[in-house]
Amino acid sequence: MSASIADRLDQVAGQISFRQLADAMPQMIWSTLPDGSHDYYNAQWYAFTGVPEGSTDGEGWNDMFHPDDQDRAWGVWRHSLETGEPYEIEYRLRHRSGEYRWTLGRALPVRGEDGAIIRWVGTCTDIHEHKQTADQNEILSRELSHRIKNIFAVINGLVGLSARQFPDAKAFARQLQARVASLGRAHDYVRPHSEESAPHDGPRTLSELLNRLLSPYPALDEGRLTIDGDDVQVDDRGATPIGLVFHELATNASKYGALSVPDGRVRIATVARNGQVTITWEEAGGPRLTEHPAAAGFGTRLTDLSITEQLGGKIEREWRPEGLWVKVEVAEKRLSRD
Repeated sequence: MSASIADRLDQVAGQISFRQLADAMPQMIWSTLPDGSHDYYNAQWYAFTGVPEGSTDGEGWNDMFHPDDQDRAWGVWRHSLETGEPYEIEYRLRHRSGEYRWTLGRALPVRGEDGAIIRWVGTCTDIHEHKQTADQNEILSRELSHRIKNIFAVINGLVGLSARQFPDAKAFARQLQARVASLGRAHDYVRPHSEESAPHDGPRTLSELLNRLLSPYPALDEGRLTIDGDDVQVDDRGATPIGLVFHELATNASKYGALSVPDGRVRIATVARNGQVTITWEEAGGPRLTEHPAAAGFGTRLTDLSITEQLGGKIEREWRPEGLWVKVEVAEKRLSRD
């Protein structure tokens, strides 16, 4: 049965030319010679751009991009031509209306039997509305982050003012202000980030990130919260999702778990082996757990997505009687760009 269906599909495909197939696609489709010279665009390209047929052949396509995007687009395209790596870039493409709309450009090489590239085939996809929504969400995220950081500043100011009325509490107030300031810095690693807003000048290793992130918690200075094991390089790519997970774990431990009682302990251990990094969070000495949570909260779902979607890793949880146990596994190369 399946063979006959396949045969019929082959017959239909044989009756349809490449041009007919490409023109029927909802995306803009183009192709180039091995040197990158464009020699074909489908009907959707001309319907979108409104330019005369053939006017963007050769290297004329770059003039269709926003002036601020042209050099960048050329650079990415030249890199693909030189290396054979897939081409992918977002740029603003001039619409027939005269406005520039955000577009996702992608292309793959077509290779001959000897492995040499004989053609590039690519697509352009209009993502303007999606891009605008993402930009609006980024603005809202920055505004929320700004307000949260202002709250930290107000709290620090109130602590300082109150300490003036109680001279004996000045030492405690300074310590409290330092912890509030550390919490504000940690916030930069756990809020949503774009490529532009990510904290590029942050910690460069996993150990440094965890120590900075958890510095607001007294248990770290008291030795009840320990961080040990192998250390690996991180940058903003890995710092945000990892920071989000362990900030959430520490917050919950302070409210309900091992860090909510004087004798509770938390051990964070990292192991780097064969390109994989395993980080375990193990609580002990806190309130005894008798049952698993009935349902995962928003924070739990968010941390799961941070590991599985952003880093392509795995996260496991066990609610043991002695305390929560969590294991995070990610590829080391996903934690930094180097």
